Amino acid sequence: MELHESKLIFLKRKKKDAHNNNTCLIYFFHNKMIWGFKERINSNILLSKKYKKLKEHKYLLYIHSNYKNQIMKKLVLIFTIVLSLVFSKNVIAQGTIVDVAIGNKDFSTLVTALKAADLVSALQGEGPFTVFAPTNDAFAKIDAKTLNSLLEEENKKALANILTYHVISGKITATDVVAALDKGNGLVELTALNGQVISVMKKDGKIWLKDTNENYSEITATDVMGSNGVIHVINTVAMPK
Repeated sequence: MELHESKLIFLKRKKKDAHNNNTCLIYFFHNKMIWGFKERINSNILLSKKYKKLKEHKYLLYIHSNYKNQIMKKLVLIFTIVLSLVFSKNVIAQGTIVDVAIGNKDFSTLVTALKAADLVSALQGEGPFTVFAPTNDAFAKIDAKTLNSLLEEENKKALANILTYHVISGKITATDVVAALDKGNGLVELTALNGQVISVMKKDGKIWLKDTNENYSEITATDVMGSNGVIHVINTVAMPK
């Protein structure tokens, strides 16, 4: 297929190029739109040799280099944004709640405790799980000697009991918690993985955990998602019996 001047139909002139006084033209050839930039000389359109030499193209798109550069930059930007979004979603989808904790420096003590209690593999399982995760500052409220003792091999069972008291089977989002609190008149009792009950309650406009020893821990952040569950951040370690 050869493109001849006689088969080009001038449709409309648009968008004058401020750089070199060229005019953007739109043509139709065999019902296909063709863009081009041609100089206006005595109101006539001059077709360059490149148009006449083109063969075997279903349709053609020609844009002035300045416009082409601008469009290419926009396409690169859009492509980069799309890749970033896809990559972010993949990271979220692929990271378990343990991976999320490992990637957050505020949970370094929690990660150390999970490793000491041999719970990493369990919490990397299919789940889903809901974890009320104490921050480093939360663990810092525990006496240093007591905390160091819990991390020792002989106290693995006691440490596992504390940590599994912060884990609920199933995925409970913040929306689910609020709905349950409204239904339960501001109090919801959950059974943790260690078999003991931990309460979620609304108090002073905030949402708290209450452990079996009547100690409170504020939920300071919610809905940190992992591929196998959700993390809610708390500011005090809950203690089981």
